[in-house]
Amino acid sequence: MLNKTLYVSDLDGTLLRGDQTLSEYTVNTLNRLASEGMILSYATARSYATSSIVTKGFDAAVPVIVYNGTFILENGTKKRISSHFFSYDEAELVASALVEGGVYPIVYSYVDDKEKYFYCPALISDAAESFLKTRRGDGRDNEVDGVDKLCVGDVFHFSCVDTAEKLLKVYERLKDRFSCVYYKEMYSGDWWLEVHPAGVSKANAVLELKKLLDCDRVVCFGDGKNDISMFEIADECYAVANAEPELKNIATATIGGNNDDGVAKWLEKLNK
Repeated sequence: MLNKTLYVSDLDGTLLRGDQTLSEYTVNTLNRLASEGMILSYATARSYATSSIVTKGFDAAVPVIVYNGTFILENGTKKRISSHFFSYDEAELVASALVEGGVYPIVYSYVDDKEKYFYCPALISDAAESFLKTRRGDGRDNEVDGVDKLCVGDVFHFSCVDTAEKLLKVYERLKDRFSCVYYKEMYSGDWWLEVHPAGVSKANAVLELKKLLDCDRVVCFGDGKNDISMFEIADECYAVANAEPELKNIATATIGGNNDDGVAKWLEKLNK
């Protein structure tokens, strides 16, 4: 019996080009391969609200992984297959640690089963404000007038954009208790800290999706440090040419870059 393989790609810097779009070639190739039976998904730090926009045209019906593994969602319906939330006390602890470190987060939660995010416009950094301007009008935006009003509903994610020094200090304080990603964003050059509930990772979500789809093997594609965990659990893992050196060092091989349709070309060649 042939092995049933799950193929999972990161989005930004991997499947997406530098302008945060999919090329026509990549869309057509992925859709054709999916129609022929290839099991294709993506695992991203993005929300579904933004990932569904940048992957528009890719029509595979396989569930997708968002917020670095916080959720596995049905592609299209947005039905939550797997979810991870902070307890009330955990959310308050994270918020307090951030504020004590002079970092004012964007806090994501579900309120009445609708995704929202909350922030203090008078306190957030200029970089965070610039980021939020790109998200206005999507229905999730909520301004509050005090840090005591940030944690509303079922909290699942904290996003922080600030100086590398501030974020690193809070990262060191929280990383042993929660799932934290500290990194320099590829498009803006800003420093980010993302805090998720304990146990959240792309790796754990990929393994869960593998089991859900009854697959025997996993092949992953990525470019950044937040892809390391899923590379470590994959049967094969491929870093795009523009990937971080740390990721290339653990990859099965390096393939073409994100601006050269590296993932789609590798998959197409595989299927010939």
